[in-house]
Amino acid sequence: MRKSKNVPRADNQQERLGNYIAGFTDGEGSFNVSVKKRFDYKDKWKLTASFNISQKDRVILALIQKKLGCGTLRERKDGVVYYEVTDVASLKDIIIPFFKRFGFLSSRKSTNFSIFSSIVEKMAKGEHLTNKGFRKIIELREILNEGKGRKRKYNLSDVFKGESSETIRKTVSNQIGRRRFENDDIVRSL
Repeated sequence: MRKSKNVPRADNQQERLGNYIAGFTDGEGSFNVSVKKRFDYKDKWKLTASFNISQKDRVILALIQKKLGCGTLRERKDGVVYYEVTDVASLKDIIIPFFKRFGFLSSRKSTNFSIFSSIVEKMAKGEHLTNKGFRKIIELREILNEGKGRKRKYNLSDVFKGESSETIRKTVSNQIGRRRFENDDIVRSL
């Protein structure tokens, strides 16, 4: 009995599922870093890196959670289900390698993923616990998810109130210029 060439092998199915998740994330997912004011913290600020997808279909998000093996599913009052990974170790060891393997088609998602990956790497090394590292992460966060619809409760000038706005503008401007150059190389290589 001959095997059909059309029967998908297990590794091919895993590859297809990986590509499906990457494509789904390209359209519906988000890489974020939130900053929250905390009076019980030494420096008064808490950073949280997160990867999330929100969707009304719980089945798809449960499949993604099962495949990735990390994160939580929650349902909002409006019926939208939210898949989220905030654990830095899971982001560094599972989420980032997964999306480095499967990638994104959109240059905007690729750019944001690259910035997010840099932030998570710094957090995994504990750099966010130093003044210099914390500032660098906040500067990178300023260029993460740029554009329409971006909402930030706290931005760079809120976190670093004692500095002049000119110093902050120059710092962010330098980051943006450097990132755009680096991301042009990433997009060209696709």
